[in-house]
Amino acid sequence: MTYTTATATATATAAARAAASGLRRRAAAGERAGGPRGSGDAGISTIEVVIIAPVLILFILVLVAFGQLADARGELDGAARDAARAGSLHGNQGKANNAARQTARADLQHICSGPITITHTNTRWAPGGVYTVQVSCRVRGLADLGLPITTTLSSEFASPLDPYRRFE
Repeated sequence: MTYTTATATATATAAARAAASGLRRRAAAGERAGGPRGSGDAGISTIEVVIIAPVLILFILVLVAFGQLADARGELDGAARDAARAGSLHGNQGKANNAARQTARADLQHICSGPITITHTNTRWAPGGVYTVQVSCRVRGLADLGLPITTTLSSEFASPLDPYRRFE
């Protein structure tokens, strides 16, 4: 082997090692052998994110709005229960109505976006009677998303009159 042939062989071996090392680096980085532009689908994940992200954000916002509606329903049920109980503890029907109205408004002050309607019905105002309250109001719900949709919810609850009270 001559000096020139040995040098050429060493140079070719070094070039082959460098090429193999470059291929390994590209493979580790996720590039194909044809180069970074050789695949034809470069940038597709960016387009997917641009299309899917707004849809996902809107879906999450709608879930939050319906969650607020469910929360408002629970609060309204609790306010009707509290109002009926507060009203049933009084011996006078006028005082009972005022107590029920104050209790319902205190419970719903952060839930309702409009006026709170409270109606009282009772079969008889005497021991063993039942004091019934129906509470209704408009809740925010989908209005937080900018949609002009108001939802009116109502709830009704009955509580027995206190049998040890004096009724007037």
